[in-house]
Amino acid sequence: MDSLERVRAQLARYDHMLLRFDARQDARGGVELLITLKQPVEGAHDYVAGVHERDIAHPQFPWTFQKYLYDCLHDYLCELFTRNPQMKGESE
Repeated sequence: MDSLERVRAQLARYDHMLLRFDARQDARGGVELLITLKQPVEGAHDYVAGVHERDIAHPQFPWTFQKYLYDCLHDYLCELFTRNPQMKGESE
């Protein structure tokens, strides 16, 4: 099983009500994780994160991948804020 297939096999174990998960090869032959909304929202982007080859090859990959996926979900949802107190120019 190659790296892309291995990542897709892990992603097949997850289903989310709002999000779709996939993987693809990047321009250099590596693997990218893709997170997209099942129902598109205007202005929302797709989330793309590289998955390092050494992590995919590691025997603990299923467990480390779960943590990585959850970290990416956190980052993606935070990126979808349209306003927060840390944004420049926002008054209290």
